[in-house]
Amino acid sequence: MSESGTRPPAVRNAGFLVAAEGLAGVIAAVVYLVRGLFFDVDQGKVSGFGNAIWFVLVGGAVLAAGAALITGRRWGRGIAVFFNLLLLGVAWYLFTSDQVAYGIAVAVLALVALALLFSPSTVRWLSQRD
Repeated sequence: MSESGTRPPAVRNAGFLVAAEGLAGVIAAVVYLVRGLFFDVDQGKVSGFGNAIWFVLVGGAVLAAGAALITGRRWGRGIAVFFNLLLLGVAWYLFTSDQVAYGIAVAVLALVALALLFSPSTVRWLSQRD
């Protein structure tokens, strides 16, 4: 059952953005899995299978949160906010690791998602009772 009510466009837009983030995580899992199965990788540095499991779990949860927001379910916002706050840490790491362009891109993505998730219309929608 959907909890959409009078869902504002900011919620749906945030849902699409968060779903894209989750899809990127699932794609990363596939890349790590293929890399672990078919390519000779120094197993002492990176575990393709461990990374694949991590990215499936996290990416799948974020993808589900994005789908929930798109369909008007309020529970997706908590996961989306938490994940985008984590992405700000990733952006800081990239920025301080001399990968400034990637750091800026990740920071902008996370900040746009957080702005949508904390917009006044989204907060009003969340506070409504069914």
